Amino acid sequence: MAALAWLLIPLFAAVGAGVWGGWASRSRKTVEDGTELAGYTRFREAMERSHSRS
Repeated sequence: MAALAWLLIPLFAAVGAGVWGGWASRSRKTVEDGTELAGYTRFREAMERSHSRS
C-alpha cells in the first residue's frame, strides 16, 4: 500500500502540472491598442510642449 502511495504522488503532480499548464497557456482576450496609442500620443505631445517652453 505504501508503494501505491509513492506512485500516486508523481501522478497527482503530473496532473496538477498539466492543469496549471493548460490554465497558463489559455488564450486571453486581446486588448485594443487604440487607447494605449492615443495615450502615448498625448504623453509625447505634452513632453514636446514642456520642452518648448523652457
